[in-house]
Amino acid sequence: MQILNGVHQIKTPCPRSASWSTNVYAIEGSDGHILVDSGWDSQESLWALQEGLKAAHLKLRDIKKVVITHIHPDHYGLSTKIKQICGAQVAIHKIDADFIFPRYKDFADLMQKTEDLLRQNGVPADELPQLVGASLWMNKYVTPDLPEVKLEDGDVISNGSFEFEVLWTPGHSLGHVCLYERNRRFIITGDHVLYDTFPHVSFNPQSGGNPLANYISALKKLESFNVHFILPGHGPVFNALGLRIERILQHHEERKRAILRTLRDGLKTAYAIAQQIPWTVNGADTAFRDLGVWDKRMAVTETIAHLKLLTKEGRVSNVDMDGASLYLAKD
Repeated sequence: MQILNGVHQIKTPCPRSASWSTNVYAIEGSDGHILVDSGWDSQESLWALQEGLKAAHLKLRDIKKVVITHIHPDHYGLSTKIKQICGAQVAIHKIDADFIFPRYKDFADLMQKTEDLLRQNGVPADELPQLVGASLWMNKYVTPDLPEVKLEDGDVISNGSFEFEVLWTPGHSLGHVCLYERNRRFIITGDHVLYDTFPHVSFNPQSGGNPLANYISALKKLESFNVHFILPGHGPVFNALGLRIERILQHHEERKRAILRTLRDGLKTAYAIAQQIPWTVNGADTAFRDLGVWDKRMAVTETIAHLKLLTKEGRVSNVDMDGASLYLAKD
């Protein structure tokens, strides 16, 4: 589907969910085409990509650059195969580039750190194996390889027709980037800003020390940009960037207040807090006990991210007790 003149959106499917698709963007250029994100490494995604390019009267062999907004498998997974097919250069932020092999190839250390984190934050022993292994199925749909280009904040990517400024926007991943086309007044936001859901920001072994603080800071940085169209990694294209940022910031304030309410009656782990605060799945309010295994893990790690920010703000104290990390609201 052509979103703007020379900019095409292609929806690529998730191997395990008919309702979950990733937006890939094909950008036409006089010096070759740019693909922003790639979808999962699956036959279905590759077919959808090829069909989308065909509908736009483009060819896969004319893709010269694949720019990845972040390391997650639904955005990065197919990039190596595309490179093998057409010889395109893959570009990803230098931080996420350093996480590729520890995440998708030699991931035993990452798994152990994830297990230690979840145990420390109150996940019961009988639930640990499921939560730790909840993401392993995704590795099947990623072919890991180092990128040809390691991006940094402020880099410029051009294909002769469009010129994108790389904006480092950590939070959803530590090396997440957005791409801003200043002349055409549009921005490709990956998973940093979405229209119909709140981007997942979690504390994990690859997130940095305070991912939600980083995310909010990067979000506020975008408020000053003159943007007519927002092209997200999931969901519809939209406008009114400032209003959407305002609503996302409001959501995080609401979540922090909900967490503080659970701490009125004493010390709690992140797991115990996550059990008491509201969650939404596919637009429906869902109790923690009814979440799937992957959603439970995301709920716990999102809660930790909020607690890290509340601690930094001086509204919560963190106490380590017998190997458990406990939190207490300050007066």
